[in-house]
Amino acid sequence: MMSQFKDHKISVKQLLALIPDAYLERLCQQSGVDRYAKVLHGRKLFYLLLYGMLENERLSQHSMEDTFNDLLFKQLFQLDASEKVRRSSISERLSRIDADYFRQIYECIYEQYAGLYSDSDKEKHKLIRVDSSLVSDTAGKLQSGLGSSGKKGVKYTMAFDGLLPCSAQAFNQSSYNSEEVALPKIVWQHVKQQTGHENLYVFDRGVQSARSLQSFDEQSVSFVCRAKENRKYELLENLLKEGQPIDLGESILLSDELVRLYYGQPIKNKKGNIHSRKTLLEQNFRLIIVESKQQPEQHFWLLANELELSAQEIVQAYRRRWDIEAAAAFSFLKQELYMSHLVSLSQNGIQVMLYMTLIVAMLLLIYKHANGIGYKTAKRRFAMEVRNLAIAMEVAHCHGQLDKLFKT
Repeated sequence: MMSQFKDHKISVKQLLALIPDAYLERLCQQSGVDRYAKVLHGRKLFYLLLYGMLENERLSQHSMEDTFNDLLFKQLFQLDASEKVRRSSISERLSRIDADYFRQIYECIYEQYAGLYSDSDKEKHKLIRVDSSLVSDTAGKLQSGLGSSGKKGVKYTMAFDGLLPCSAQAFNQSSYNSEEVALPKIVWQHVKQQTGHENLYVFDRGVQSARSLQSFDEQSVSFVCRAKENRKYELLENLLKEGQPIDLGESILLSDELVRLYYGQPIKNKKGNIHSRKTLLEQNFRLIIVESKQQPEQHFWLLANELELSAQEIVQAYRRRWDIEAAAAFSFLKQELYMSHLVSLSQNGIQVMLYMTLIVAMLLLIYKHANGIGYKTAKRRFAMEVRNLAIAMEVAHCHGQLDKLFKT
């Protein structure tokens, strides 16, 4: 079946084929995710969330109940028309189903699409942006959550390759309130996903710990981050020829130095008290300072462990941290797919919804890029195609007898 939009190069049916039913069934059997489930098996819950997120302006457990009992939904995914489900069952299933089942589906789709990248695209997407977004508006009923002043929240920390979210985690433990904990967690998670990677990870001022940067360097994880101004370091070598500022277009390169960073080493004195002693790391880092042309009083201190890249390449990598495409994708996740609205208040349910949001986002982003349309247009047309595909299947099922179409 071709797309109903004649100028489109890819249809929803083709995209849904990225998630073969046989794969979902096999994954269910391997993971044992349906061991105690009566109706809401893993495959059915996946389809329910996928369809519900596209059909509903604001997904909720009540709207999911209505969606599951909708004949068109059941026909589209070839489910038993007699099966019914209640909101309470959906809530319980979200809180207990193994979230790893959805993670594996997400990674399967990502790998399939990433395999379509050309060599030039792969080179382009080696720049991995890492950032977090805190949701607290609808998180007041959480049993536990991070935040300050008693305000509970959920932190979504993600890595983007410039086109798709390539790794993510939802945190509501207080220990992840600090970006010093959350951001490295996602970096290491993504590193494990890509053996032998050559990625360059870019983040803002969330990671300042010299020990975290040392750990990245020891494991050959390349990074560029923004440092706090006037942090303590030891100068090893001035890499800027003749010490003259260099015009980089939007900014001016003031300094490019090879340095070693200080960190606070805990020392126990004779009385048993712990104090911190400034100690130098053994690793060498690049410290680059640039001045903004638009705001000359603003200087950016950048740290990197890439010694082969030029200063201009490092500055450009940081500038691309949230370029137009990546920033738009992140905003799309929050605004159009309602990440700021918590469908489940359990930690497990939050993680399930995160992976489902990423799955829907990937399908929509692939659809958007392949068909050369905008984000909102992609979401609207994708939902239209899904709905019309379901209607076409139902009409075929009724052999064209429209009077039987909505009979239960």
